[in-house]
Amino acid sequence: MIRYPNGKVYTPASPKEKARTVKESTYSNRGMTLEEDLNESNQYYLSHDIAVVHKKPTPVQIVNVDYPKRSAAVIKEAYFKQASTTDYNGVYRGKYLDFEAKETKNKTSFPLQNFHEHQIHHMKQVVKQQGIAFVILMFTAAEEIYLLKAEDLFPYWEKMKQDGRKSIPKKDVEEKGSLIRYGFHPRIDYIKIIDKLYF
Repeated sequence: MIRYPNGKVYTPASPKEKARTVKESTYSNRGMTLEEDLNESNQYYLSHDIAVVHKKPTPVQIVNVDYPKRSAAVIKEAYFKQASTTDYNGVYRGKYLDFEAKETKNKTSFPLQNFHEHQIHHMKQVVKQQGIAFVILMFTAAEEIYLLKAEDLFPYWEKMKQDGRKSIPKKDVEEKGSLIRYGFHPRIDYIKIIDKLYF
C-alpha cells in the first residue's frame, strides 16, 4: 500500500493479479515512448488528486493558411519555434515542479547535447526561486529511467562548456540519480522519488 501525503491510498494488486497485469503491461507497453508514459502517469496523478502536471505545448509559428471553404482553414506552412523552457511543469504539495524528459540509446553515458542552453538557464531560475527542477533520463537499451536533480546536472553542463566531457557517465547517473521502476498505474511514478528527495 502506498499512502500519498494528500491522504490518497494506492493498494497494489494481489500476486495473482500482478502476474497477469505485468504480462499484459509488458505487451501493451511495447512501442510506448517516454513522453507517452509520462503523460499517462501525469493523467493518473491528476485523476487521483495527487499532483497537477502538464506537458507544455510546442510553440508553432504559422506562416501560410489556406481557406478552401468559408468554415474551414488548412495550415499549409508552419515552423516549430525554439522552446524557451522545459517539457513539463505543474504543482505538487504546494511546490512548483519543472522538468525535462530525455532518452538515449547510448549504453554507457548520457549525451549533454540532448539539452539546450535555454533549458539549463530556465531550470537554474526555477531552483533559485526554490522550485523543484529535475530531469528524467531514460537509457532505452537498458530500459532504465532515472530522476536526476537539476542541481546535480548543472556541474556537468558547466564542465562541458569549459571544454570538458560532453556526456554524463551512466555510473554517475546511477549514483547521483534515483532509479524509477516501471509500474502499471502510474507507469512512471516519479512523485514517489520527489517525496524522498524534497519532502
